[in-house]
Amino acid sequence: MVLMATRTRVSKLIQSTLNQKILKTLGRSGHESITQRHFSSASAAAKEAEAVVGSRGVGLEIFGLKDYIDYRRALYGEITHKALLVDAVGTLLVPSQPMAQIYREIGEKYGVEYSEVEILTRFRRAYEQPWGRSRLRYVNDGRPFWQFIVSSSTGCSDSRYFEELYNYYTTEKAWHLCDPEAEKVFMALRKSGVKLAVVSNFDTRLRPVLRALNCDHWFDAVAVSAEVEAEKPNPTIFLKACELLGVKPEDAVHVGDDRRNDVWGARDAGCDAWLWGSDVHSFREVAQRIGVQV
Repeated sequence: MVLMATRTRVSKLIQSTLNQKILKTLGRSGHESITQRHFSSASAAAKEAEAVVGSRGVGLEIFGLKDYIDYRRALYGEITHKALLVDAVGTLLVPSQPMAQIYREIGEKYGVEYSEVEILTRFRRAYEQPWGRSRLRYVNDGRPFWQFIVSSSTGCSDSRYFEELYNYYTTEKAWHLCDPEAEKVFMALRKSGVKLAVVSNFDTRLRPVLRALNCDHWFDAVAVSAEVEAEKPNPTIFLKACELLGVKPEDAVHVGDDRRNDVWGARDAGCDAWLWGSDVHSFREVAQRIGVQV
């Protein structure tokens, strides 16, 4: 129902945008025959554009940014969204060192001999394999999954190696924030009444990681796939985040760096979505789009 309502509003926006462009053209031409031709073609174009917007691969990119912001503000006011959902790894935070480098450095004393290139290749191969009969990779602390990944990537099944590596990724040494202005921006958003949540495919270590980086208090809620038992792009995890924040999906925008998991998944849940590194490049830009000046 939420998605249908969103598409209806988008369809109206499409028709309105096309009609405005047509009227500008008619102002120059002044011919009635042109009026009929343009509005006939506009109707067909609107239907075609609505179908495109309804597809998972394309959102509102067919409009200019100003058209889209005007559309949101006409519906919701100066503040275009009541909630901001943020992806964790790749958007909010990133590893401080390349994964393969850490796997090799910690693994040397346990007999790991693979090069970083070999480790990375083996890691990707293991990560892409189906994980048992479950659609969830991260269940609770995710240990069984990560034990498989580590041993497959390095050829080392020593439990001491795994525990040292696993625990390393709960510390502030392992991660850093992507945007140095993040705290300033998030505080401005919260002051303006925008609610914040992290939405992440992660195991239960995410909360300790956020605490280690001293950013857990920035957020009103955290939706972790290991706890929700649904991984992006499954809409369930986005709906859970909205439920935790007490907002409707259409009132939230999600920002993440993965088109499939973050953008398509959020839109399937009825949320707005922006691709980190493409649609937006900083949290200040995110805030400005929402209508909050930092």
